[in-house]
Amino acid sequence: MTDPFFRSGVAGLDRVTFDAGLRAHMQRIFGYMAGGLALSGALAWITANSALAQILFGSPLKWLVMLAPLAFIMVMNFRMNTISLGSLRMMFWAFCGTMGLSMGAIFLIYTDASIARAFFITAATFGAMSLWGYTTKANLAGFGSFLAMGVFGILIASVVNIFLLSPMMQWMLSVAGVVIFTGLTAWDVQRIKQTYAESYGIETNEKMAVFNALSLYLNFVNAFQFLLTLSGDRRN
Repeated sequence: MTDPFFRSGVAGLDRVTFDAGLRAHMQRIFGYMAGGLALSGALAWITANSALAQILFGSPLKWLVMLAPLAFIMVMNFRMNTISLGSLRMMFWAFCGTMGLSMGAIFLIYTDASIARAFFITAATFGAMSLWGYTTKANLAGFGSFLAMGVFGILIASVVNIFLLSPMMQWMLSVAGVVIFTGLTAWDVQRIKQTYAESYGIETNEKMAVFNALSLYLNFVNAFQFLLTLSGDRRN
């Protein structure tokens, strides 16, 4: 296939400029994502090792910290075109913070060693899939659509298993969750690469960086939690 830059007559110098802009855009996205994970991880550990654990998880407040991240995601998506960049950034950090509070429970359930093991395995897999998604010439659009359907399947099956309490179904959901969110990482990275354009302007691209960081953050956290459910050692 002919390179679109040469089909449209764009000079080689413009291609170099585009590639530099794309790399900077990807660095911003992964910077936001890494910062969000660091904030969530720090708050999760602090919550589990302080009086906050009893305050949050021993009262109805647990529902607030569990549902607040969903509220942030909905507001950010519905107001994408009208919200200011500063407000969007604040909501992203607030989302990561509330996720950290809710994830404090994993430090109460699983050993520190198994949490660290699951995190580093997820990080290594995430990095490999991100690199593949960025460099592959294959079109992952159909692959991504299939995985998106899998996410809805997991949500429905998870609700059903709340009533069934089936260990086998939970094991199958965890395996599927690791596979699906790991695959979505590659698809998201390719989608981000393909939709970037300098002509959108600095503020629009910065907004896109925040939204795309949110997508990658969710892929990472979901894959990590499902992997922890599969392989984590519970505290006695």
